Amino acid sequence: MKEGFVYILSNAQRSVLYTGVSSDLINRVFKHKQGNGSVFTSKYKAHFLLYYEIHQNMYQAIQREKRIKKRKREWKMNLIRSINPELKDLWTQVLPEGRFHF
Repeated sequence: MKEGFVYILSNAQRSVLYTGVSSDLINRVFKHKQGNGSVFTSKYKAHFLLYYEIHQNMYQAIQREKRIKKRKREWKMNLIRSINPELKDLWTQVLPEGRFHF
């Protein structure tokens, strides 16, 4: 079974949060960055990867995504800051060198 990823995106002002799930984090975030990931992320320009988790399979990732989505913004921000205190875009950390260009 494929591993799964839960991720949280935000806009440049960090005023919007979007939680998603994918079996291919790199391609999914790339689609968001191009404006093709979802209507919400395109509308609010939420294409900065602030947080992600790796799960053994998609079922676990989907269950985790649902739990995160039920939480309030403050809890999500604390989760993000637990691994990314400066709220930097983690895209370059997960991106294999030379794979995508803007």
